[in-house]
Amino acid sequence: QVQLVESGGGLVQPGGSLKLSCVASGSIFKINVLGWYRQAPGKERELVASITRLAKTAYADSVKGRFTISRDNAKNTVYLQMNSLKPEDTAVYYCNAATTDNEYWGQGTQVTVSS
Repeated sequence: QVQLVESGGGLVQPGGSLKLSCVASGSIFKINVLGWYRQAPGKERELVASITRLAKTAYADSVKGRFTISRDNAKNTVYLQMNSLKPEDTAVYYCNAATTDNEYWGQGTQVTVSS
């Protein structure tokens, strides 16, 4: 089992920045990929960014150049630095951990971009 706890969401003006954190606990040695997903009202959940055990990263086209995913293995934490935020980035952001045979989700953190 893997437990994930997100933090760092909030209200920010367009053009602003936020940094999300996700702390993993439990069977963290089984985790192959950590990712951030988001779900806006009335829309499907979508992958925002991911990072592998070897620190290979991938991003949705909509966030490339604005968001950065990173991980601190010593702290069992994955981060999502979000810059130049837009109103369309408003969503609940979820942390995800994928192992060989399962995946786990955090409880989500709300990000609202509004003036």
